[in-house]
Amino acid sequence: MTEAANDFGPGTPYGKTLIKVGETQRRLGAAERDFIHSASINFLTPLRNFLEGDWRTISKERRILQNRRLDLDACKARLKKAKAAEAKAAAEHELRLTQTEFDRQAEVTRLLLEGISSTHVNHLRCLHEFVESQTNYYAQCYQYMLDLQKQLGSSKGEIFSGTFVGNAESTSPAAGTSPPAVAAATLPAVPTIPVVPTIVGVPNTVAESVLNPNEVKPPASGTRKARVLYDYEAADSTELALLADEMITVYSLPGMDPDWLIGERGNQKGKVPVTYLELLS
Repeated sequence: MTEAANDFGPGTPYGKTLIKVGETQRRLGAAERDFIHSASINFLTPLRNFLEGDWRTISKERRILQNRRLDLDACKARLKKAKAAEAKAAAEHELRLTQTEFDRQAEVTRLLLEGISSTHVNHLRCLHEFVESQTNYYAQCYQYMLDLQKQLGSSKGEIFSGTFVGNAESTSPAAGTSPPAVAAATLPAVPTIPVVPTIVGVPNTVAESVLNPNEVKPPASGTRKARVLYDYEAADSTELALLADEMITVYSLPGMDPDWLIGERGNQKGKVPVTYLELLS
């Protein structure tokens, strides 16, 4: 995004927005790398070491203990079946050896299993740290996106108006295409506002150049109610600052830029961008 912004022009509205979004994505990527690194060190590595080390050793010793128990049972069965004195003596000797090996293996396995409780306490602490790290990661991402949303919202009027004006100055309608057709193809569809007919003999550009919102009067007909979609800061005294969700009265004047309307709120009056409004019937 940053490279594209440099190609398009970092001073253009689109370029500025690309830079802002790209910087936020970079911050999101850094937060994700920090979270992955933290999760690996604080949780995944200790768990992997336990599974591949201590737990593998415990599983091996338990299998050996199981085999020792089977050997011990077999020796007991042979002792019961022995009839001759020599056979009994041999069976008893083998049983004592097998019993000794079984007892030794049982002690080794018992000590290893006792260590699991302390290991679980450590891993439980690691698990809590993992959850806390993940919570912080998502909180960071949410805050970054919230900041970006505010930045884009505060500059939306400037961006849209700058984009449309730039398009109007840098491009011309194709041959055989009327200006209304070009506007309909390039601008978003918005509810139409009745426009007061232009006074005969007075050029439209004059009305726009000498427009003072505090001196104009609303037309006898053609006013509408509108709901404000986003907060908007007035750039100068000719514009009206807006607050999201408030209701205002709007109307158009001869020669006005189609992207702007006159807005009224009580005794306050000024130009407002159409893209910030939801026009109501």
